[in-house]
Amino acid sequence: MTQPTPSPPNEEANTGYWKANLKILGTLLSIWFVVSYGCGILFVDALNQFQLPGTGFPLGFWFAQQGSIYVFVVLIFVYTFLMARLDKQFGVEED
Repeated sequence: MTQPTPSPPNEEANTGYWKANLKILGTLLSIWFVVSYGCGILFVDALNQFQLPGTGFPLGFWFAQQGSIYVFVVLIFVYTFLMARLDKQFGVEED
């Protein structure tokens, strides 16, 4: 028994999917840039006035060394969640 072949996607759906994908990417990369560059380099002096609870490390130092990496990993999971939802919305999800 053969499975039905899906109908070819229309150009409007492709454009909408790509625009939504770029919006997600732009937003997440902006967040990553602000956290890694902003918190780790630009705002480090202001953040160093605070300490990471329980460790005694200055907050700016922590963002420069560890925080941006943790945020990046979280953003990977957020991206996969948002893309799965977008795929389902446009009917292109994988089984």
